[in-house]
Amino acid sequence: MEFTPMRVDELVSTIIPVYNRPRLLQEAVASVLAQDYRPIEVLIVNDGSTDETGQVAEALAARHPVAIRVLHVANGGPGVAREAGRLAARGEFVQYLDSDDLLLPGKFTAQVSGLRAQPECGVAYGKTGHGQDIARAWKRTGERIAAMWPSFLQERWWDTSTPLYRRDVADAAGPWEALRHEEDWVYDCRAGALGTRLCYVDQFVSLTGYTAPDRLSGNTAAPRYWRDRAVAHRLIWQCVQSVGPDFAQPELRHFARALFLLARQCGAAGQTMDAQALFQIARAASPPPRRDGLDFRLYRVLAGLVGWKLAGRIAGAVDGLRR
Repeated sequence: MEFTPMRVDELVSTIIPVYNRPRLLQEAVASVLAQDYRPIEVLIVNDGSTDETGQVAEALAARHPVAIRVLHVANGGPGVAREAGRLAARGEFVQYLDSDDLLLPGKFTAQVSGLRAQPECGVAYGKTGHGQDIARAWKRTGERIAAMWPSFLQERWWDTSTPLYRRDVADAAGPWEALRHEEDWVYDCRAGALGTRLCYVDQFVSLTGYTAPDRLSGNTAAPRYWRDRAVAHRLIWQCVQSVGPDFAQPELRHFARALFLLARQCGAAGQTMDAQALFQIARAASPPPRRDGLDFRLYRVLAGLVGWKLAGRIAGAVDGLRR
């Protein structure tokens, strides 16, 4: 049975997973402590770091014993680390923050106020800058979007630092998946499939990719990259099924095309079972006339003749020529 700590009203819990980033961790934590909102707590989740990151985290907690707690977990990637933080968090509101991102002043005050004023909304968000650029909103964070679903089917259009969740929504979305790639997209699609409405705060609230080009998710060339992405897309399809597919939605049509592309890419990478499964989901996610379209039929014949790996590589070469 899952242990849930007693929730503290008004408290904002910030969960920071970190792996081998001592300097960036200090900057991320400083951006939370600099918020003018109180009460807050910071949960640093040391994801099995092999350098001095763990010691730096403990030193931060020693300097701020009321605000900061440190959890040490075996290296499992960002999803596992965030889940450890979620289970330990006590706040009415939950903020996830990657160690190379920063919160901007006034974020908590603006977003908590927004959620108080709009009790029907489960998540507040605002503009996020990329790098050190706060002249332009990153992705779609400068747009006023009423609900997470179905917009998140098309893409994860904010960064981990952008939203502030009500704790009820964070818990209802369920546990973070033990993935190193697209685990954040799965989490937000689950929250969106609950019918979560959004509160928009018209100001810059965070910076993403502030310094480090590397991400906690690791090497995108590794075989696990394709396996994790395949699992993530299958889980998002489960969200679609829980809501009920609406084949008229452009977002679902976009997701179906993404599934077909990923099926070809997994095939080219030698992930035959994932390629076959994603191909079938891509057809199921397409409207009835489209799922039996010529491209699906031709690709299935090609894969049957030359195998899913070679078929994926041929399709990739053709896509390259088209571009």
